[in-house]
Amino acid sequence: MLISILQHTPHWVWWLLAALISLGVSQMQPQQRTLRAATAIPVAMTALSLYGVVSVFAAQPVALAAWAAAMLAAFAMSHAAGIGSKARWLAAEQRLLVPGSWVPLTLMLGLFIIRFGANVALAIHPDLSVDGLFAGSVSFAYGAFSGIFLARGFAMWRASRQAQPSGMVY
Repeated sequence: MLISILQHTPHWVWWLLAALISLGVSQMQPQQRTLRAATAIPVAMTALSLYGVVSVFAAQPVALAAWAAAMLAAFAMSHAAGIGSKARWLAAEQRLLVPGSWVPLTLMLGLFIIRFGANVALAIHPDLSVDGLFAGSVSFAYGAFSGIFLARGFAMWRASRQAQPSGMVY
């Protein structure tokens, strides 16, 4: 069955996986980034996870509630744990110095695996799209990963704001 699943997976999915791995590996090295570039990935990945919930489980109110609850809880815990807090604003360059981290790669792969697994399960058992437990579980996982992403992006935004006079963020 696994071979059949892999054979019937569209080729673009594997290209997407390769792109996510490449993007995640690039984040393992320290980088100087604009604030916009440093926060683009967390915002994009959060939007994609929310889209994943809404596009598949629109008829399940528990799905959106699970996503929001997990996102808020993961954001709060990640923020308290200091995720992304080592980013520093370089005033002379008007950029963030973002230390290398394996966290983005792990989060991107985690979201990919959840999305892939959910889509395979839905392809095999389409009735799962109306199963509240399945919708809530998948949405909760999406939300948890999104909360960590957003906490990391928020930490970068906060580092730039704290180091600059008001109105100078690019």
